[in-house]
Amino acid sequence: MHVSIIALPKITDPRGNLTFIQKGHGLPFAPKRVFWTFNVPSGASRGGHAYLKQSELIVPINGSFEVVVTKTDGQEERYFLNRGDQGVLLPPLTWRSMENFSTNAMGLHLSDLVFDADDYVRDFERFQKLKA
Repeated sequence: MHVSIIALPKITDPRGNLTFIQKGHGLPFAPKRVFWTFNVPSGASRGGHAYLKQSELIVPINGSFEVVVTKTDGQEERYFLNRGDQGVLLPPLTWRSMENFSTNAMGLHLSDLVFDADDYVRDFERFQKLKA
């Protein structure tokens, strides 16, 4: 698995659109954990870590923000998310942060593992060594 933008199913209707997430439809795993980010102050950043084993799908369910993936050499890839029918899929050992949140932005996070503090890599130098 690699970092990628995932198109989610969208049902268009004159009353509004509907998007869903389920295993086999835009999601390569059964979610075991769901959380969301919201009310992020202007200029703030979230994330700034990697997971050892966990995969994650991040979907903007309101507003917009960027998911910034940092490679071991410091180069960044930026994924601008502003559509509720698209998300970014992040495999394990992907250093990520989220930035540039619009007013009232909300990010939905679906993970293939339950919360485990030991799964977090919060030191970039350790991340670089693990990826080497």
